[in-house]
Amino acid sequence: MKTIAQSPGSATIINAISTGSGSAFGIKLYVTAEVKLTESKSTINCSTDRNVDTTLMEKCVKKVLDKFKENFPEHEIDTGVSVKTASTLPVASGLSSSSATSNAVIMATHEALKTKYLDGSTEDYLNSHDLINMGVDASLEAGVTITGAFDDASASFFGGYTVTNNVNRKILKMDKLDEQNILVFMPNRKSLTAQSDVSRMKLISPQVKLAFEEALKGNLYDALTLNGILYSAALGFNPKMALDAIGAGARAAGLSGTGPSFVAVAGDGDIDNIADVWSSYPGEIIRTEVDNTGTRVIGSG
Repeated sequence: MKTIAQSPGSATIINAISTGSGSAFGIKLYVTAEVKLTESKSTINCSTDRNVDTTLMEKCVKKVLDKFKENFPEHEIDTGVSVKTASTLPVASGLSSSSATSNAVIMATHEALKTKYLDGSTEDYLNSHDLINMGVDASLEAGVTITGAFDDASASFFGGYTVTNNVNRKILKMDKLDEQNILVFMPNRKSLTAQSDVSRMKLISPQVKLAFEEALKGNLYDALTLNGILYSAALGFNPKMALDAIGAGARAAGLSGTGPSFVAVAGDGDIDNIADVWSSYPGEIIRTEVDNTGTRVIGSG
């Protein structure tokens, strides 16, 4: 018996590192997690199609198991768990691959345990925020994030966009986002969030707060562009990438996360122009769209 869950990555509107508040939106690049309960009691086995450490996956599974045992001690849960992930998300790119991994693994594990021990009951002892918070905790413990990335995690979980207080893990605003084309530019380098220069990002906090206020007002595209240019300056990325995209017709463009990827929001008539401009830079261009669906179970059996 296996359970499969799929979780989208997300792109940055406001990076939360400098102020503790952030915003992100889902994109149609995914991490898929396949979970099987096994006879190898209390053993967690994780594998992935990418050459990445599986510590985060293991911590996610353990958190769901521990919570399940705590809530349902009468079931004497003593099962092994095997997890396999596959991804269309670039790793260490600023597109929330860690949050998507956490959400997919946690939801698939949660559903597998419910199916086996609660006979598929619709009783949901963990609400959506519980599941997100377990992933945030696991990400912090695994050292793959600085703030816990509650903004990324919530946008990945619910789809659409979220505006969040990451310190208190509160969603201040959320909604579906207009169906838009999204262009992602991936330079030939990686950028691990946990290794970023926090002190440099703190220097721009007054200006990032202004961008965040725009996001709260609903001016998401202006907020994305301003945030992207600010963080590009703080982290040493060339903001010309964003300006070139805007010059080619993008509604918004900027650095995603702590880089190295840039994202552009484009109408149908502008997507080719933006791709042409970006093609002069060394790297990969990915065409995708806004995801308004979020994390979900896509198969079992």
